[in-house]
Amino acid sequence: MIIVLKPESTEQDVNNIVERLQHAGLRAHISKGEERTIIGAIGDERVLKEIPLEVFHGVEQVIPILNPYKLVSREFQKNDTVIETKGVRLGGGHFQVIAGPCSVEGQGMILEAATKVKAAGARLLRGGAFKPRTSPYDFQGHGEDALKFLAQASAETGMPIVTELMDPRDIEVVCKYADIIQIGTRNMQNFRLLTEVGKTSKPVLLKRGLSASIKEWLMAAEYIASEGNRQIILCERGIRTFETATRNTLDISAIPIVKKQTHLPIVVDPSHAAGKRHLVTPLAKAALAAGADGLMIEVHPTPETALCDGAQSLPPEDFAKMMAELAPLAAALGTQIG
Repeated sequence: MIIVLKPESTEQDVNNIVERLQHAGLRAHISKGEERTIIGAIGDERVLKEIPLEVFHGVEQVIPILNPYKLVSREFQKNDTVIETKGVRLGGGHFQVIAGPCSVEGQGMILEAATKVKAAGARLLRGGAFKPRTSPYDFQGHGEDALKFLAQASAETGMPIVTELMDPRDIEVVCKYADIIQIGTRNMQNFRLLTEVGKTSKPVLLKRGLSASIKEWLMAAEYIASEGNRQIILCERGIRTFETATRNTLDISAIPIVKKQTHLPIVVDPSHAAGKRHLVTPLAKAALAAGADGLMIEVHPTPETALCDGAQSLPPEDFAKMMAELAPLAAALGTQIG
């Protein structure tokens, strides 16, 4: 349930409502917009029915939230959430491209990748330090050493870092280096992990699970938001279907659905959806046209030697070509990249 306050409501009005909700064992989440303050009341709906919220001073309207996800719903917050890190804004009309290798293989390699993707127009740097692999025998990443290499590349290029967190025990070290914490597809419903990142102040990029419905995906985001962290970016990266021509099936329809149902920004990862290099650019264009807030692209200086996902990684020259082709499409849509 959300309590919409009048424009002239005071801080004391807000405090009175919050105290009453907490006294009843409910959680209160405050969202201050340009014109209105909204209080989200989260908890047992049977208790909420016993509280006459409409009679509290400063209350304009009390609206039940029908969706099971409350805090991330468009009902709770009408305006788009904008994620800002190190001066880079994503969401609310700010379209950004996150680019870099699947895995950080060395200091020189990640610096070369960072320099080249930035030159082509990317504003955020991605790179895996801890890699979740299907086989326990595949390359698992260089851990904290890789995080240090990312930090050095970030310092030289000024690009914020996006990297994956797999284990709650690594949250401290990842937060030390990362600007945005990525929760990978295999961990979308790792509720202990979601709860822990919800307690941090770092933005979180939440990838959709392999076979997750949109509702399940948004409920995972709600886990993060319920702990106080509403700096969440959703990432559509393809879902598992019967189709074998691509690695996964990119759900383009998820973009407008998510934009309608939630205030959170959504980016698209065509690299993991396609699994094939030649499909990345067409899917990136489709994502931009469908209204995505950004892209996440795998770029490797020499894909043929990549330790992870070389087949779907763009070489820097192809990435630069893709960015050049996206520019006129963005202009036609009234969107500015970067």
